[in-house]
Amino acid sequence: MLTKKCIQVGDKAPYFSATAVYEQEFKQVNLSDYEGKYLILLFYPLDFTFVCPTEIVAFSEIYDQLISLNTEILAISVDSEYSHLAWTQLDREAGGVGELRYPLVADLKKEISLSFNVLNEEGKSLRGLFIIDKEGIIQHSLINSLDVGRNVDETLRTLKAIQYVQNNPDEVCPANWQPGQSTIKTKLNRSQEYFQSI
Repeated sequence: MLTKKCIQVGDKAPYFSATAVYEQEFKQVNLSDYEGKYLILLFYPLDFTFVCPTEIVAFSEIYDQLISLNTEILAISVDSEYSHLAWTQLDREAGGVGELRYPLVADLKKEISLSFNVLNEEGKSLRGLFIIDKEGIIQHSLINSLDVGRNVDETLRTLKAIQYVQNNPDEVCPANWQPGQSTIKTKLNRSQEYFQSI
């Protein structure tokens, strides 16, 4: 019997190893393959659905930007690798996802979805998005209902903010921060500089 385990930001990402579809082939992916890089885990309910292909394709279209940020991406659902393969072989105009720039991971046993606490009562993955840093620590999590797609631009903004504060440990990013904008110094005698400048 599978039981839920709660994880949160700041925890080590649960380890997994699974079969994925990438470039029309089956390959084994392991969380440890991504040590030293940032990783976005994109959980989604099912192949051949309505919102899912819009997200999967949108993230594929920003893949070059992710690579420039030392970041990889894996999309995960409870479908089999055979379903993933068929979905990538179907044209986007017909509801498929076509050629993707990153792997689709098969979680048929639902163990990965369960370990990240995104498995719902129907046995589908909710729209969970996790940003994992170079040390394997979860830095961001977002979970949407099945009917609401995620924002690619906000994911990029959040990733850049995470990387900025990790590289500048005496600074934090305010609401709506974008690269190049002012940050807040974490020393009490300097934190007011930001508020005086806006």
